[in-house]
Amino acid sequence: VVWKEKKEFTSDLKLVYNAPTKEAAKMELDLFEQKWGSKYPYAIRSWRANWDELTSFYDFPLEIRKIIYTTNLIENLNGKIRKYTKNKLSFPTDDALKKSLYLSISEIEKKWTMPIHNWGLIFNQFLLIFSERLSR
Repeated sequence: VVWKEKKEFTSDLKLVYNAPTKEAAKMELDLFEQKWGSKYPYAIRSWRANWDELTSFYDFPLEIRKIIYTTNLIENLNGKIRKYTKNKLSFPTDDALKKSLYLSISEIEKKWTMPIHNWGLIFNQFLLIFSERLSR
């Protein structure tokens, strides 16, 4: 996707994966294809070819889906490290890089103890689905 269309493209694509149901997501993908299919057919083909894998999260209640969206830990950590190190174009030594990474992870780690919003409701959904795996 060209840079000047990236924001609009991703905004339209969010309508697909933020749809309330799998059926609604399918309709949003059809609309997305009408708008972008001629310009970016590979993106549409990729979504259609991998539809079952990309939409498997719809098998879960909305509360659990929100957790799934926000818990890709590695991507999250990498993004936050980039936020702390983006002003540095280069590091004079390997030790300077290591120190910068250490300090950024130390700051990020402070937020890992924050409670998850609506955890009681989410945990009850997990209990309904995975009762044999979980215990109170």
